[in-house]
Amino acid sequence: MRILLAPMEGLLDCVLRDILTRVGGVDLCVSEFVRVSGSRLPVRTFLHIAPELTQASRTSAGVPVRVQLLGSDPVMMALNAARLAELNPAGIDLNFGCPAKTVNRHHGGAILLRDPERIRTIVAAVRAAIPPSMLLSAKMRLGYEDKSLAIACAQAMQAGGAQELVVHARTKEEGYKPPAHWEWVGRIRDAVDVPVVANGEIWTLDDYRRCREISGVEDVMLGRGMVANPALARIIKEGEGAALVWSDLQPFLRDFWDLVCQRTLPKYQCGRMKQWLHYLRQTWPEAGETFQRLRTVSQPGELEEQLFSPR
Repeated sequence: MRILLAPMEGLLDCVLRDILTRVGGVDLCVSEFVRVSGSRLPVRTFLHIAPELTQASRTSAGVPVRVQLLGSDPVMMALNAARLAELNPAGIDLNFGCPAKTVNRHHGGAILLRDPERIRTIVAAVRAAIPPSMLLSAKMRLGYEDKSLAIACAQAMQAGGAQELVVHARTKEEGYKPPAHWEWVGRIRDAVDVPVVANGEIWTLDDYRRCREISGVEDVMLGRGMVANPALARIIKEGEGAALVWSDLQPFLRDFWDLVCQRTLPKYQCGRMKQWLHYLRQTWPEAGETFQRLRTVSQPGELEEQLFSPR
């Protein structure tokens, strides 16, 4: 069983990847997407999204990071994949699942699930542009409006050369609303000959067990559930005894804050901490109390004093 850490635009970036992989249990991360449009991107763009590329494509805890590309032009995707490959990522992932309206309006992400043949062409172009030894994976939803092309899209990704599929078990129209249709992950697994990873609505150990039972898939990608409970990967692998109490999390909050202050403009720093606390309160009442106490704080110095000074 493997546990992958999901890309989450605007939330699960290199800073939070660093912290969550320190907690343990994660086998592989996928970065947020690098948007490919009409140009060959400079190296700094890839390093901005995945600074781990400067340290053998691994987080500080040693967990490999696969870098994700998003785009719809096979030629430009191939050109940028070739440039990315020169930076030696721990694999390249292709995004066919982003539900954002802006992305879809520009023919990227989940909207491509309407066109399996175009998906095959994009994947094949990228596969041909990168070294044979470099792993190529793809992340998909079950469709755009409906699930009628889910299996065709998965087979197109395999036909193009994708060696692993991550399936978010909802359509674009279903967004992030429960339930996740894990049975469809199993149908896709039965229709392709490459490994399939299940993604969507795994918040607890019981959720993982039900997903595995329904889908028949052991490997999972965790997103919001891992942000809300950084010990979730450990719990899935080791049982409830691997859970953290609130005091255990304090050093990770401190390290997160230090990294945010290093990489983020001051006007955004408080927002990043409050954003994570908002998720953490789903697991710990203390996080909810802390979030409420800091809601109106907008100055980094004040937030740091209130959050980390002995009370």
